[in-house]
Amino acid sequence: MSGERVVYMDNNATTQAAPEVVAAMLPFFGEYYGNPSSMHNFGGQVGAKVDTARGQVAQLLGASPEEIVFTSCGTESDNTALNSALASQPGKRHIVTTRVEHPAVLNTCQGLVAQGYEVTFLKVDRQGNLDLEAAAEAIREDTALVSVMWANNETGVIFPVPEIAEICAAKGVLFHTDAVQAVGKVPIDLAGTAISMLALSGHKLHAPKGIGVLYIKKGTPFVPFIKGGHQEHGRRAGTENVPYIIGMGKAAELARTRMDEENTKVKALRDRLETGLLEIEATMVNGDPDRRLPNTTSVSFEYVEGESILLHLSSQGICASSGSACTSGSLEPSHVLRAMGVPFTAAHGSIRFSLSVYNTEADVDHVLANMPGIIERLRAMSPFWAKYQKTQCATPGYVEP
Repeated sequence: MSGERVVYMDNNATTQAAPEVVAAMLPFFGEYYGNPSSMHNFGGQVGAKVDTARGQVAQLLGASPEEIVFTSCGTESDNTALNSALASQPGKRHIVTTRVEHPAVLNTCQGLVAQGYEVTFLKVDRQGNLDLEAAAEAIREDTALVSVMWANNETGVIFPVPEIAEICAAKGVLFHTDAVQAVGKVPIDLAGTAISMLALSGHKLHAPKGIGVLYIKKGTPFVPFIKGGHQEHGRRAGTENVPYIIGMGKAAELARTRMDEENTKVKALRDRLETGLLEIEATMVNGDPDRRLPNTTSVSFEYVEGESILLHLSSQGICASSGSACTSGSLEPSHVLRAMGVPFTAAHGSIRFSLSVYNTEADVDHVLANMPGIIERLRAMSPFWAKYQKTQCATPGYVEP
């Protein structure tokens, strides 16, 4: 990268651990190092702090503390939910999900198909929206679980999760949502929903990597994914990762206070960035412009490779993404954009910018100052762009030389 400046707009991949979170964690690496499951007072005081963190997460989600289980990450939480639904209902061998899920759900479901289970992968429309009627019709008598993400990690499109959960409840079917991208950005009140299980990840809301949460609604049948000791009330074995749990609790507390900022300041920065980028010729936004996260924009620059754009952005200290960080390295277009029917010429040139409360007007200015030149240079090397321009300029009687 040139110089020392870093403009970080890849917050859907991971976020900066908030300074307040780091400060809250530090004492638990040294001063308070007891095992929270121990019977002595030294461990007991640590256990009390874990309970406080559990309550902080529950408050953010509108849940009860006893419904919160700490895990290692969102992927573990998703895998636990899917596998528990099947293990607790051995007579049911069908799952309903969508074609645009995060790999944590999508690849798990594909693995289940290889084991003989049946999975229905629901389609989305050109704007990335899901058809509620199609979701309802996909549910069968042998459906163990319906799993639909709350918000898409690439486009930011928000799904009608509470409504889908109600449909499932009416049919007596468990419902799980991967809410990794939604928590902290949109209001969530689980007590007023029929959601059976919800997964979230700490490092997407300014907690450290390595801590996640699985919400399990009271009364939901559950079989642990990791077995061993009695930790997490027997629902997730393994000695508690105390410093990270404390960090997760503090991050949840901060997220509650910053919700308005996410939907005002961050959204305004995102909109300003998007408006500026759309001034570049043959550029479009992917996903529903109204039903999406306030921090996310997926922009396609036609007739240019996304990987090349990212390399040029990186040389200017700008961090963005071509999609999910979990699928980076693949030369294939995003499975989300393909499911949405985004044209091949645009899907290959798609960049995701995802902002946070730490971004500034100066960050947006830096991106807008560099992006037009980057796209112009890359398109100058593209034979497809030259052909596009000739097509756009064609008039009656025009003959290509």
